[in-house]
Amino acid sequence: MAFRLKLVPDHTRIDFFRWQWLTFGTSMAAMLASVILIFTVGLNFGIDFKGGTTIRTESPTAFEVGDYRNALSDLGFSDLAITEVFDPSFGADRNVAMIRIGTTDETGSVTPEELNRIEAALQQVDPEITFAAVESVGPKVSAELIQTAFYAVGAACLGIMAYIWLRFEWQFSIGAVVSLIHDVLLTVGLFSLFQLKFDLTTIAALLTTLGFSCNDTVVVFDRLRENLMKYKTRPLIDLMNLTTNETLSRTIMTAVTTAIALTAMLIFGGDVIRDFVIAMLFGVIVGCYSTIYVAKNIVLWLGVKRDWSKKDPKLAASPFENAERP
Repeated sequence: MAFRLKLVPDHTRIDFFRWQWLTFGTSMAAMLASVILIFTVGLNFGIDFKGGTTIRTESPTAFEVGDYRNALSDLGFSDLAITEVFDPSFGADRNVAMIRIGTTDETGSVTPEELNRIEAALQQVDPEITFAAVESVGPKVSAELIQTAFYAVGAACLGIMAYIWLRFEWQFSIGAVVSLIHDVLLTVGLFSLFQLKFDLTTIAALLTTLGFSCNDTVVVFDRLRENLMKYKTRPLIDLMNLTTNETLSRTIMTAVTTAIALTAMLIFGGDVIRDFVIAMLFGVIVGCYSTIYVAKNIVLWLGVKRDWSKKDPKLAASPFENAERP
């Protein structure tokens, strides 16, 4: 006997517009609060955006990242990230690590004296360790990276807007882009509120979140377009409710399976990818919310071109046609 897991019943009749002003108002208030947080509290920029030094180490013996971190923890560096580099071309006698150290120095790099202290501390853990490369990112380069990162997010939003505009109508593209801006602002606001590290990996998480949210929105819009052609005389608000209920199982299943994988990464992935996973996990949650409660509201208020000249009596009535609303 096969077991089938159902997160959502086959046929739901949820009125998603019952509290539309409350849900949409909450979203707008959250967006405003995020903007205020970003400009007042600011972001906790990582090494990529505020400058620092990257050290590539090599050793013939295997090592533990935790041992390296413990060796450098007493040196007073406030921003320290250590990752092990894996490459199929590396032999068993080539073990590589990448150490990134943030600094508040105007030059954007650690001093030679600090570099000697780092090497001495690591040699106590692994006497055979060597520094293969030492590179520094200065304030000017960091400022350019910040600018380029925000250009990337903006370009992604514009590209998505153009795609949805061409595939559907301009009302759909406006709704989709507002929901994407909602997702980005709330995620960045979360990083500002809790002062999580904001670096290039966070930008990657934001761009991935945009893709996830856009995919979810396009699925709902595509079904809405089908229903617009099928129920030519039904009220738009009823068709949106019907569409959301028809795609609800897919939306919830996709979000839950993605969240399960991200939660496993959050628990077992370690410090290196924690901020990336937090951004992704929060983005998945707000992405599903914005698809249901932000994008559709925008489309409803802007209206969609409908063909009212034809009426097919054979088409079934929408189950939400006589729904009561406050």
